[in-house]
Amino acid sequence: MSGGVRKHSISIRGHRTSISLEPAFFHELERIARERRLPLAALVAEVDAARPDDGNLSSALRLLVLEDLKRRVGSP
Repeated sequence: MSGGVRKHSISIRGHRTSISLEPAFFHELERIARERRLPLAALVAEVDAARPDDGNLSSALRLLVLEDLKRRVGSP
């Protein structure tokens, strides 16, 4: 896997924020948004709203990608 962490700026609920993700995670996040027929910002906003107050948004997005990939391969 190549590429280090990259920052991406995104607007969610009317304010700009940045997320730091490796390219592989960012591409999978884009794929998930496409599959759900959502703009990427809407998907990120959903994850942001559901995460614990002390949780990190970038980490929550990585966990979403992991959960989605596990679901796709049928892993518990």
